[in-house]
Amino acid sequence: MSERLCTVLLYSDDPQVRDRMRLAVGTRPATDLRVEFVEAATYADCVRLVDDYQIDLMLLDGEATPGGGIGIARQVKDDYETAPPTCVVIARAADRWLASYAEVDATLVYPLDPVTTAAAVTELLRTHAPA
Repeated sequence: MSERLCTVLLYSDDPQVRDRMRLAVGTRPATDLRVEFVEAATYADCVRLVDDYQIDLMLLDGEATPGGGIGIARQVKDDYETAPPTCVVIARAADRWLASYAEVDATLVYPLDPVTTAAAVTELLRTHAPA
């Protein structure tokens, strides 16, 4: 089985949250996937990275300010004909309805569990991201 290199965009206004996201995903979430990360701290950074790179997955902090990951996910889905798959990390499971409205592909709940996070990222990369 060949290894596939994927680019994951991590978005949060807090560098510590981005670090936690990176650690929860890891560079090898599955034996056939290797991940490199690009980071964004603002909505403008997200748009620039989506424009400049082949982003295979956006992992967004739903609690970021002033632009939350749910709002950014919705905006990217509206603005790009072929938007990358999105996973939003939320603080309250009850916010899944809002993430669903924003058309995100998956949600994770803080604190991030590395096993659950790697499984969700692997599933999104295998089923939604272009090969």
